[in-house]
Amino acid sequence: MTNFLQIILNGVALGSIYAIVALGFVLIYKATDVFNFAQGELMMVGAYICYTLIVHLGLGYWAAFLLTFLFCFVFGMVIEILILRPLLGKPIFSVIMVTVGLAVILQGSVSLIWGDDVYGFPKLFSDEVIRFPGISLKPTDIWVFAATFLLVVGFYFFFRRSKVGLAMRGTANNQHIALLMGINVKRVFSISWAIAACIAAVGGICYANVLFLAPDMSHIGLKAFPAAILGGLDSIPGAIVGGIIIGVCETLAGGYLDQMAGGGVKEITSFIILIAILMIKPYGLFGKEKITRV
Repeated sequence: MTNFLQIILNGVALGSIYAIVALGFVLIYKATDVFNFAQGELMMVGAYICYTLIVHLGLGYWAAFLLTFLFCFVFGMVIEILILRPLLGKPIFSVIMVTVGLAVILQGSVSLIWGDDVYGFPKLFSDEVIRFPGISLKPTDIWVFAATFLLVVGFYFFFRRSKVGLAMRGTANNQHIALLMGINVKRVFSISWAIAACIAAVGGICYANVLFLAPDMSHIGLKAFPAAILGGLDSIPGAIVGGIIIGVCETLAGGYLDQMAGGGVKEITSFIILIAILMIKPYGLFGKEKITRV
């Protein structure tokens, strides 16, 4: 039982990272109806920028975090304005393929600039394990939990209290009506990409603190995509729940099924869940089912 509880706790910590990255998928999809397959690469870029500011430029942690978020905010807007805005009105498949191409470009650019070596991210907290009866917890795990909780609370108030959040909700509901109501839809698209890039940076920093910093860390985006699908691509709480479910299922598979099968089960667990959800409940646990009348 102790081992089971420890695996569950580790799964929640991993799932919290998935949830943060899945939030970026949800934000962009809600505003633009686009699957951003470069979300994992945006996460990677944010982590490398923060690493460079701390290690090579000698900035403090919080100054580096703020500058990283500022960079990612501007970078997300630039991507939307220069790459995606010219595709307005084009087939959705074309837009999705552009995000796939963007992912490849970002992946190659990071390898070209920083190389393919694996780096240890500067630790914000000590590595001393906090022990409870039967389980243990790292300070970095607590930080990840806190970041996830703050993002959920922050977005709850953002979408219900701020003018920008209300504009994003209106645009997500119906772009044409939003235009008629005077909402600048193009501006909403840019802000959505900017915020999604900042969220990706949070996920990248969390992942690098818990594990490592390397170009192949971008694969976390593909792991977070099933989390977004599971929770519902138009549901922010769903992204959190989906991420935690995927993380727990992965760690359970790694802790038990990998030993029975000789390995490899953990790596495919999230995609098995993705296929099952698409077959049984394609709109996810909290997604709104869209009905088209003909």
